[in-house]
Amino acid sequence: MIEVRNLTKQYGAKKAVDDLSFTVNDGEILGFLGPNGAGKSTTMNMLTGYISSTSGNALINGIDILDDPIEAKKNIGYLPEIPPLYLDMTVKDYLNFIYDLKKCKLPRKAHLEDVCSLVMIKDVYDRIIRNLSKGYKQRVGLAQALIGNPPILILDEPTVGLDPKQIIEIRTLIKKLGKKHTVILSSHILSEIQAVCDRVIIINGGKIAADDTTENLTKNISTDHRLIARIDGPREEILKTIKNISGVISVIADMEREPGIYDYEIETKEDADIRRELFKRVVSRSWVMLGLRSTEMTLEDIFLKITMGDNVVIKTKQSAEEKTEKFEQDAAGAPENEEEAKAQDENSDEAGEAVPDEAGSEEQKEDEE
Repeated sequence: MIEVRNLTKQYGAKKAVDDLSFTVNDGEILGFLGPNGAGKSTTMNMLTGYISSTSGNALINGIDILDDPIEAKKNIGYLPEIPPLYLDMTVKDYLNFIYDLKKCKLPRKAHLEDVCSLVMIKDVYDRIIRNLSKGYKQRVGLAQALIGNPPILILDEPTVGLDPKQIIEIRTLIKKLGKKHTVILSSHILSEIQAVCDRVIIINGGKIAADDTTENLTKNISTDHRLIARIDGPREEILKTIKNISGVISVIADMEREPGIYDYEIETKEDADIRRELFKRVVSRSWVMLGLRSTEMTLEDIFLKITMGDNVVIKTKQSAEEKTEKFEQDAAGAPENEEEAKAQDENSDEAGEAVPDEAGSEEQKEDEE
């Protein structure tokens, strides 16, 4: 649906966006994150054709946004950080104006009613936009992005100025829209991104620093494997019992939460899952387990670790395309029969330990770095 190839935006000697490449699939909700000045809004403005790129391409449904901007923009509904509102117009007049501007072919009255109902602004439909609260102005901005029912929605800080109840309502709406639209969502409310998005891209200094699901980023970044168990029972006996479980590295008792009840912080080996064994031992001793949770990193932890100069290396899994390509290459180079395989083995033995060529040495150095 969206394909970005080596997208770069340069202002003099400063590269605001530096060689970005990524894709967003149909029906995917992508969280687009980065600290202030990282290049988020610049990237979104290039994707929507608001500004041109210095080099690279942004394809919207296969259409280059610079080669055919009018056709590409027909596929996009865009809500910038500051909604593009005409404050002296009523909501009704403004949305009708946007309807005409987009040359929308859907039935006017029914379509505008559906949009207003979706973003919950029917009760201010006849009011002047200038007199609306910031939250309602934000909703009107979202409404204009939805006019024409575009397959792609690009939303830059859609919940700015909303109260907690409204944030939950818009979050629910975005989830609903994700079933029929491809959505790129930028927000500084990281809990919102974690709750809504299928995948997260974090950019830093104009470059992609991470691209994966929150769950996979947590696994790849965090070296900690900890559980917090709240258990009602004799403290010293519980500590001794937990220490004896296979896979446990250490256990400490946190402060007493209630009389005789402690939180036990348990560190385990990377691949150890002790939950079932822990539960069995607690039950067999007639103790009571009141809670058990993991201490996985939140998206906020991940964001800070990546963008605060902690030299985090993101371990990425091979994509399906890479695996297929490697399989085909291996298959092409594989011996066709046992005699050929035996000949290859003999040649390998005769060659001994080959000295890598210069190109190979350079690749090896890059890998080590």
